[in-house]
Amino acid sequence: MNLLPSGICFYLSVAICWFTSRVDSSWWYMGTLGSHVMCDNIPGLVNKQRQLCRQHPKVMQVIGVGIKDWIDECQHQFRNHRWNCNTMARDHNVFGRLLLRSSREAAFVYAISSAGVVYTLTRACSQGELDTCSCDPGKKGSSRDAMGTFDWGGCSDHVDHAIKFTQNFIDAKERRERDARALMNLHNNRAGRRAVKRFLNLECKCHGVSGSCSMRTCWLAMADFRQTGDYLRRKYNSAIQVVMNQYGTGFTGMFRKFKRPSKNDLVYFEDSPDYCIRDYESGSVGTGGRVCNRTSRGADSCEVLCCGRGYDTSRVSRTTKCECKFHWCCSVHCRDCHEEVDVHTCKAQS
Repeated sequence: MNLLPSGICFYLSVAICWFTSRVDSSWWYMGTLGSHVMCDNIPGLVNKQRQLCRQHPKVMQVIGVGIKDWIDECQHQFRNHRWNCNTMARDHNVFGRLLLRSSREAAFVYAISSAGVVYTLTRACSQGELDTCSCDPGKKGSSRDAMGTFDWGGCSDHVDHAIKFTQNFIDAKERRERDARALMNLHNNRAGRRAVKRFLNLECKCHGVSGSCSMRTCWLAMADFRQTGDYLRRKYNSAIQVVMNQYGTGFTGMFRKFKRPSKNDLVYFEDSPDYCIRDYESGSVGTGGRVCNRTSRGADSCEVLCCGRGYDTSRVSRTTKCECKFHWCCSVHCRDCHEEVDVHTCKAQS
């Protein structure tokens, strides 16, 4: 389920509820509250979060609008896997009971969500949508890269500002809790924020006679969020299972053969369920009814996705555009072609 109700109140409630899975609030019904009432009445907010909410209502709205973007990215990254980042339409924390387990999937959700907020705020600052920020004011004067000297110009994305605000707002609850799960969430939040900054690119425009590059004006720009999603997905694959150290202040790898987690790694405490069958306690919705690929040997294959339960095959009619031709000037005309295809879906658990 990708569609989310609109409105600043709903969106902020969504953000808070899954950022800390211990909150138990009925945000689904808060869409009609005014911004001041909203900040005072969402259960689970600590004082610092309420203050930021009241002080920056436009920022809260921007965060809310961007929620769908990183949920879409999460679902893209896991579209062919047993856990497909599915959301729960009627659940208070969007991802259901999944976040109650300190699993590899919970680590990814916290990281991609934190990255999504940084990306959304940075973009809003650069596009002039917020009064409290704009382009990076530190990018002035001249600098050098491998191609030589250049002048800072244009609008460099102010990622550091977005990182600072995201950290202050999202991490406030976890910093007060300071238990093992809170430390895990803080670590993965930070990994997500750092991932966005990793993909800042130097973009330049050349100035000179006949298009020569004797002078350059450059600025820093974020890459498409897909690159951040791909990177965090790789970090999910290599996530490190950890235990608390003897002082309760940090992590150590559960198994000696694994390295100590860096600031860029995702960490988790508990093994994941197999997500094969619907299970309320673990938050698994199962794979029954999911479309699988009969000829694949990967995670989307019917053998893997259906967990050995088998699959049903149905023949469906599809209409696609075909025999497209370009007509001068300037249009493309296509025919509607109809075809019968086999669709394979996993059998439900018996």
